[in-house]
Amino acid sequence: MNAKEIVAELQKLGNDGYKKTMFNHGAKEPFFGVKIEEMKKIQKRVGKNYQLALDLYDTGIGDAQYLAGLIADDMKMTKKDLERWLDKANWSMLSEYTVPWVASGSPHGRELALKWIDRCPLAPKGRGVGGEGNNSKDEDSAAAGWATLSSLVATKEDADLNIAELKKLLERVRKTIHDAPNRVRYLMNSFVIAVGSHVKALTDAALNIADKIGAVHVELVGDCKLPNARQYIEKVIERGTLGKKRKSAKC
Repeated sequence: MNAKEIVAELQKLGNDGYKKTMFNHGAKEPFFGVKIEEMKKIQKRVGKNYQLALDLYDTGIGDAQYLAGLIADDMKMTKKDLERWLDKANWSMLSEYTVPWVASGSPHGRELALKWIDRCPLAPKGRGVGGEGNNSKDEDSAAAGWATLSSLVATKEDADLNIAELKKLLERVRKTIHDAPNRVRYLMNSFVIAVGSHVKALTDAALNIADKIGAVHVELVGDCKLPNARQYIEKVIERGTLGKKRKSAKC
């Protein structure tokens, strides 16, 4: 199948109700409203396909771009590919999920994540904690960077991670999370959870950071809630899944 054929199939699978829900969460036109379960069926048929993923993403259609991430051959993705994908991402499902998932599976995940988080702006004076509608490209990049780091610690064996570097990043979260923009705060909190849940050597450090940062306020859509980092990590411990890695960040 080529990109044109898949887009035609996606258009037929569009669901108005799901589209409305996704628009409430920041989706933008062009977007058909295809449920992820339907995309997974196409993913299963197509498998990994580097060029097809690039072609789908270049359509600019939100559903096709999300599907592109599912079928991307991460190991073939270049730094230029990933930077371009992030630049073209126009809502959080792409900048905070699709791009970080693919980046973390590529050879460039750590390098790009560290580059992206350094683009983080501080919350502008008078804006307070910020809002969903005020995202800048720098904010999107920083959020993508922290999401990529979370995916890396969730999927890479501890022996392949730089533990000292991760500990410094936890401390960076402690120092800057309350001055970061809205979505960056959300992903920083998620990073603390990911490190505490997936890297046994840093669980205590993550719990300590969670206590030091205290309550984190993030403006979210509808009934969505920000997970409490300490409570989340403690539940992972109670389940007996501390340190368990995921085969892939994609879902």
